Amino acid sequence: MKNSQKNEIIRGKCIDISQDGKGIIKNGRDIIFCDGLFLDEEADVEILYSRAGVLFGKVKKLYSLSKDRIQPKCKICSSCGGCQYQQLKYDAQLHFKTNRVKNALKYIGKIDCDVLPCIGMDDPYYYRNKIQMPYGKDKKGNVYYGFYRQNTHEIIPIKECCIENKKAASILWDIKDLIKKHGIIIFNEDSGKGVLRYVLIRTSYHYDELMVVLVVSRINFPGQRNFINDLTKIHPEITSVVANENPRFTNVILGEKEKVLFGKSKIKDSILGLTFEISASSFYQVNPIQVEVLYSKALDLIDIKKEQVVLDAYAGVGTIGMIASKNAKKVISVEINESAHKNAIENAKRNNITNMEFYCDDAGKFITNYEGQIDIVIMDPPRKGSDHAFISSVMGMNINNVIYISCDPETLARDLNEFSSKYEVRYVQPVDMFPMTSHVECITLLCRK
Repeated sequence: MKNSQKNEIIRGKCIDISQDGKGIIKNGRDIIFCDGLFLDEEADVEILYSRAGVLFGKVKKLYSLSKDRIQPKCKICSSCGGCQYQQLKYDAQLHFKTNRVKNALKYIGKIDCDVLPCIGMDDPYYYRNKIQMPYGKDKKGNVYYGFYRQNTHEIIPIKECCIENKKAASILWDIKDLIKKHGIIIFNEDSGKGVLRYVLIRTSYHYDELMVVLVVSRINFPGQRNFINDLTKIHPEITSVVANENPRFTNVILGEKEKVLFGKSKIKDSILGLTFEISASSFYQVNPIQVEVLYSKALDLIDIKKEQVVLDAYAGVGTIGMIASKNAKKVISVEINESAHKNAIENAKRNNITNMEFYCDDAGKFITNYEGQIDIVIMDPPRKGSDHAFISSVMGMNINNVIYISCDPETLARDLNEFSSKYEVRYVQPVDMFPMTSHVECITLLCRK
């Protein structure tokens, strides 16, 4: 059978959902991935491109609808690519995420264990405490903002995003008008001319604090003072405005140089009773409701005793380690990012925590050379997972319990397979930190055999 070609239209039935939320169609020997197509739906799909022998397409016409398909709140969710599951009932989203974890453990990790149902939210909309938007200008001079169309640098204009904090929407809208009023020039990626590139907004869940970050090509720009004065008058809820300079031609949004234009350099928020300060560039969990569920579930699995030492590996700004320190003899916090490491030290001082040690180091290198006491490991690695150096060092020590918090079921399964010679998987709990998307967080308890 001939291979499918670009621009060809294939009629097929969705037989599965990929790990990143795309519907899967088989056409002879070809596998076709398609956004916005759900299990058992039949559709005409146009082939858009091929990558590494896999075809990608878009739905041209639907012939049958999934019983779980709904009308999405957002009109552009199928275009921007940020929300893979907005057209799907929420209980069906949770079902898919639970199955994603099960399949990863079974087929990648070769691990046979129970996986608990994914814990969802009562209200799965407007949960993100951080939003970042590129701004643009059309040929008529009209300013707009939105999200980049998937795999492009074309901005899809929006007024509101259904998973972002509601406070941000009106601020972004008014910034659009103030840009025109004060003659702020939008940065042009082709020419390299202009000033404003992105607007990033961070909101506090537990405090009345909100930060606006203007990502600009140069830190001082014409009209800056009047622009800030007007913005903070219209929105008195803003407690901080920061200019972040990023003159580079890069997909990385934030640069390294910052200047406070109004208010404070940071805002504060809290998790399970502890207070954390958040700067423009700080890593901080974007779902303030579910992070408390995640950390509570994780720490409930291990009964930390006063004589025990806990290693918080890949610690970030130290959030879960500080919560664990309430019951431990000592918590050792290890984080390779220098900025996050410094934030962790500051957060410990702010919360009067004195039984923590902080190391700016690679987790694998640190534990390989560490000769002190470690009774419990809490590890929360990035999406790429852990590494052999760290895992083999943990297995070589007399550590009874490991809590592995993962944001990627596939790398989690790979790492659990390596752990499996010395550790048994006792508990797997997915948590929906990112409703409407294909992402899923997972808590795993490993007990030494």
